[in-house]
Amino acid sequence: MKTIGLIGGMSWESSVVYYQLLNRGINQRLGGLHFCKSVLYTVDFEEISRLQREGNWDELAQMMVTAAQSLEKAGADMVLICANTMHKVADQVAQAVRIPLVHIGDATAEAITKKGFKKVGLLGTRYTMEQDFLKSRIQAHGIELLIPEHEQRLVVHEVIYTELAKGIISPESRSKYLEIINELVARGAEGVILGCTEIGLLITPADTDVILFDTTVIHAGKAIELALGL
Repeated sequence: MKTIGLIGGMSWESSVVYYQLLNRGINQRLGGLHFCKSVLYTVDFEEISRLQREGNWDELAQMMVTAAQSLEKAGADMVLICANTMHKVADQVAQAVRIPLVHIGDATAEAITKKGFKKVGLLGTRYTMEQDFLKSRIQAHGIELLIPEHEQRLVVHEVIYTELAKGIISPESRSKYLEIINELVARGAEGVILGCTEIGLLITPADTDVILFDTTVIHAGKAIELALGL
């Protein structure tokens, strides 16, 4: 079994989910008392969110590079950035280490392609929804992406940073998200990407009949496959 390196803390709420998914997934496949071999490097999300607001992506890239190099030195065989937004600097991270970076966009596109879908909605932070670093990665697989309207994007973004990153789960926010999901479907989306690793804390398959692509679940699943050579 290979060792999975995780850059977490963005926020720690979703890092907990990653850890659970990885250990449960390994155990389901191997049984007994087998669990995931992993190394976790956790950052302070307050620093990350401030630099994001300031647009200081160079410093953010260096922080992610430092984290990835630390994981490599600690024995990790691969690295996962446990956040969609921070994949804006994924190329810099990948170039700075000798171990592979498991890209959340590639894993998500693979899951969508397996479903045979060609047009899906995307929820995430404003950076993820409005910029191209993740969208272009998915679109390169022949998938068309739909994003919410401007005011809806503000709502999605605000809930992530003021509620979900703190573990606050609000029924009111769930209703708002479901309305936005339904509007994306009305515009032609065959499914919806939960393109922030915290959104799965708020919206689950039990909440809607719409096919959801939870990037946290997908990313962790891909790492398990690579760790076990599947």
